[in-house]
Amino acid sequence: MPPKDGSVESKDIVVFQIIRDSKCAECGDELERGQMLRLEANQPFCLACSDLSHLVYLPRGDAALTRRAGKYSKLRAVVVKFSTSRKRYERQGLLVEEPALAQAEAECIADADARARARYRAGERQALLDDQYIKRFADEVGRQYPSCPDLEREIIAEHACLKYSGRVGRTAAAKRFEPEAIELAVGAHVRHSHTRYDELLVDGVERNQARRIVAKDVDRVLDSWRKIKT
Repeated sequence: MPPKDGSVESKDIVVFQIIRDSKCAECGDELERGQMLRLEANQPFCLACSDLSHLVYLPRGDAALTRRAGKYSKLRAVVVKFSTSRKRYERQGLLVEEPALAQAEAECIADADARARARYRAGERQALLDDQYIKRFADEVGRQYPSCPDLEREIIAEHACLKYSGRVGRTAAAKRFEPEAIELAVGAHVRHSHTRYDELLVDGVERNQARRIVAKDVDRVLDSWRKIKT
């Protein structure tokens, strides 16, 4: 259950930073202590299966940055963790869309601490990226979806292949560049970027129902990307 201290509103999506090992009810992946999950119908789901893995984690600590990022992010989730000493859930931070965080950081750039944070975050992210693997993943996206724009291939590959993220690009199947893994990564990108899926989640539509609503839109984009360029 979410905190009762007013830090979480009833409409907020709540994600739990777990204090003991768990297991995703959908994909079966083991979730270790410290990782995040979402509860749906009292069942635990990893961020990937909850369609929240494209969000980035913003820890608490900078009220101005958190306020701005939360304001600009259409889809966001409150991260909470159970305090064994206080016997209650406490807010740890937010999961927000990366462009929203970038916009919030840009607005805070006049603050020296914000500038240092932005540089640190950029360096930290770069350290997590395996450029060669990302390039191969993007090339495979292009092979399966020849009409997918080059920029979107790069975005899909970088997002899917972020180290330690638990995203589809870090799975064994993806590292073998199996078609099904590539399809999952491309489909997830299309769902979030080319349909109103995120808006439906914000409006409280259940995840599986939202997927059904946008399924035709996703298929239409994927079909157009599968066509060979002329």
